[in-house]
Amino acid sequence: MSVTTTVCPGCAGTDRELRAAGRMPDVPTHDLILPTIHCLDCMRRVETALLQQPGVTAARVNLSRKRVAIAAEPGTDPAPWIAALNAIGFEAHEARAASGTANDSGLVLRLGIAGFAMMNVTLLSVAVWSGASDATRDLFHWIAALIAIPAALYCAQPFFDSARGALSRWQLNMDVPISLAIILACALSLYETMNSGAHAYFDAALSLTFFLLGGRVLEARMRSTARSAASDLAALEPRRVTRIEDGERISRSIDEIVVCDQLCLAAGSRVPVDGMLVSDSVQLDRSALTGESEPVSITEGSPVSAGEVALTGPVTIEASAVGEASSLRRMVQLASMAEAARNRYTALADRAAKLYAPLVHGLSFAAFVGWAWATGDFHKAAMIAISTLIITCPCALGLAVPAVSTVATGRLFRMGVLVKSETALERLAEIDTVFFDKTGTLTESALDIPDELEPSDRAILKTLASASMHPLSRSLLPALEDIPETPLDHIEEHTGQGVSAMADKTPVCLGSGAWLGTAAGTALRIGERVIPLTRIERPLPEARNLVETLQAQGLPVHLLTGDTVGNAERTAQKLGVDAVHAGMTPDEKLALVEKTQTKGARVLMVGDGLNDTLALTAAWASMAPGAALEASQNAADAVILSGRMAAMVDALRVARSARRRILENFGLAATYNAISIPLALAGFATPLMAALAMSTSSILVTLNALRAR
Repeated sequence: MSVTTTVCPGCAGTDRELRAAGRMPDVPTHDLILPTIHCLDCMRRVETALLQQPGVTAARVNLSRKRVAIAAEPGTDPAPWIAALNAIGFEAHEARAASGTANDSGLVLRLGIAGFAMMNVTLLSVAVWSGASDATRDLFHWIAALIAIPAALYCAQPFFDSARGALSRWQLNMDVPISLAIILACALSLYETMNSGAHAYFDAALSLTFFLLGGRVLEARMRSTARSAASDLAALEPRRVTRIEDGERISRSIDEIVVCDQLCLAAGSRVPVDGMLVSDSVQLDRSALTGESEPVSITEGSPVSAGEVALTGPVTIEASAVGEASSLRRMVQLASMAEAARNRYTALADRAAKLYAPLVHGLSFAAFVGWAWATGDFHKAAMIAISTLIITCPCALGLAVPAVSTVATGRLFRMGVLVKSETALERLAEIDTVFFDKTGTLTESALDIPDELEPSDRAILKTLASASMHPLSRSLLPALEDIPETPLDHIEEHTGQGVSAMADKTPVCLGSGAWLGTAAGTALRIGERVIPLTRIERPLPEARNLVETLQAQGLPVHLLTGDTVGNAERTAQKLGVDAVHAGMTPDEKLALVEKTQTKGARVLMVGDGLNDTLALTAAWASMAPGAALEASQNAADAVILSGRMAAMVDALRVARSARRRILENFGLAATYNAISIPLALAGFATPLMAALAMSTSSILVTLNALRAR
């Protein structure tokens, strides 16, 4: 049985109007960053809380990007939504507008048009090769011209624009010979058509355009996931803050805040500017600056820095440094400088092009001059010069890198590693030193169970921990693996506080010390007894093996951390690293990376925190875990999505293999040129034969790239 649903014209019109205004329930109007979400339960709680807010029609969390897209009235102040999320224990910030990402849709369209035109023109050429002559041949040539010239001029526009830009600076790049080959092939073919010539080479111009556009599309796909770390650091700064004006709390833009303004921060809010605490006390999460997640308690008059998170509140601070003078803005500036320095790295293909382009032009010009002088036949000289230009056109060179990169990055993605930069594989293959952040990268936070805890209490603890989704609660389970759970009644999880239940009419709880009325950070309460649980940091199970594997490959491993010297050295001893650097600020991590690279080393930085962003950006190559803060993921060249840090060894191995394939492709391109160029210079290759030879070299390069799988 089928059911037909009808919609009244009025409703349909309203639907169209809402969609045009960007207010349909499925059209996001706001974007919030959620740096602390980690599981499916977090997604459910965030979406449920937001859907309960007035004006919110839809909310969808992206766990991998740690963002939530919200559909509401455009221009609505998101402050109430952020407050609602803070109230249930989730830090939230409004994301600034995206700075733009690579879009290859225009290249794909040009590729499709070039391929369609190439196939049709080739069919016409086949008819000519089969014996069409005189008027029929001329007709086919004119039809081919009507198809090929507009298609070539439109589809090759990216090459023309690049070549024009290079020539305007009195430079040569790969796109200059490409553009000349396409233009001259079309011009010569049109000349032959107008003079009833026996041969036209429109198919050569289109096949050249098609294959080279294929390489550009592959390159664009490689760039599509690259984003600016500086812009993501800037996105962590709240766009609106609450300023106290004549005793009232008024929402203001961050740009309106000046020194000496008093700001009110709710619990869970990120400090927007540098300042001084006016309230009695507050607990701060300083992981943004130190990388350590252990809260720090400060009292009235103590300094606070932009980027820190107020864990208790509401509290009042007085601004002392705002705008570009704040800690967070300085980090943005340093990240921008580091990005600019790393972006000066030139890909292998571009470096080869600096030598290749002048050689191609020189040979083509020499062929024209030599044949014109020897024969006096300028038409034949032009044919040989164009054939030389096409046959030496750097199509194989243009495909050498993107073909291998696409195959290698696809393989790594299936292994759980997302490569985000088009030059990342080349740089990963060249690293000779590894720097690790400690917390969250090689170690994890966990709760330590007191040795004196009775077996019956351990059973209660295991049941409570199993009922909670909090990472610290789950960290108790491995140590309680052999302990049987005990039946509990009325188990309830209290958002942001802990888990409670009843054990034979005795109330039992596991949660934050503040909730349980104790000074400990986390505690177990059984009746009137309160058992503090100490937070410890332990190496990840795979960390020691990872360090040893890297060292076996001749890579010295350094540990960078903002933690104390004692804690850092204990961890370093357990892991067996070559050097440890403790008590480091983000600026000091950046300085160490730059100093090491100044001495000639090529550093791989691996980190997950906001405090690692500068070092990640400045390093020769960088990686971040999938659970890292979004700004850190965007600063890194590769992200380990699988959560398995050992995957970075796979990434290094595939990167080295990809580099070998790229160099082999360069060798294939050089061998091809060594054979084809003399044939073209000797006059044995027509422009069509040159295009076929060029296509064959491109296919060989692509087949070799598949060996990187």
